[in-house]
Amino acid sequence: MYLPFRSKIINIKPHTDIDYTFRMEFTGDVKPGQFFEVSIPKYGEAPISVNEIGTDYVDLTIRKVGKVTDVIHTFYPGQYLFMRGPYGNGFDVNIYKDKELIVAAGGTGLAPVKGIIDYFSNHIDSIKKFSLICGFKSSSDILFKESFKQWNPKIETTVTVDKEEEGYDGNVGLITEYVKKLEIENIREANVIVVGPPIMMKFTVQEFINKGIKEENIWVSYERKMCCGIGKCGHCKINDTYICLEGPVFNYIKAKELLD
Repeated sequence: MYLPFRSKIINIKPHTDIDYTFRMEFTGDVKPGQFFEVSIPKYGEAPISVNEIGTDYVDLTIRKVGKVTDVIHTFYPGQYLFMRGPYGNGFDVNIYKDKELIVAAGGTGLAPVKGIIDYFSNHIDSIKKFSLICGFKSSSDILFKESFKQWNPKIETTVTVDKEEEGYDGNVGLITEYVKKLEIENIREANVIVVGPPIMMKFTVQEFINKGIKEENIWVSYERKMCCGIGKCGHCKINDTYICLEGPVFNYIKAKELLD
């Protein structure tokens, strides 16, 4: 877990010009929302969230946004990357069973919660109701389009983009607008997961609280720079909390105290 291991790239799937999913060989225990440190010698490491879990693989959606990820995007299936992990606490699916669950994800924040969505899509009878709201900057930024086709028959799904576009006939507007319209069957018992950019999470969580969702029933995941993954470097530390160790998934009761 602490030492990097070689992992073969099984296949690579593009979603946008800069977002590609790398299917990596991996056998072991891993939860949705956990992350791996992916590395290339001489270039460094980058923390990447798990978005799909198989018996002998994990999927990592990697955005081309820096030195390490730029180089990763030059690799091909059959080649190898180095990985450490999985790290972090991840999401515990047992918390949400037999309850109503709403997931609100903004942009690449959909990746860390995709494993939760996949799980309950495949075990829909283990949950009372599932609603999914996803927001993207534009229609060209929408991730996992094929997965939405699989989720739609089982999950109440809303996909929205920030602004109107020529030729686009889907929902337009911020996630918060659609949270206001959401019909929640049991406000007192419903669970909510919110993941995305910090400003999106702040206002989306507040909208759910305005609707009557209990703070203790809200969960978030922090996309903070987790350099080492084992609580040694301190880059992800907020107050006395190491995001890489105690998170990145937090109940909102704890999360609301984690302010830079």
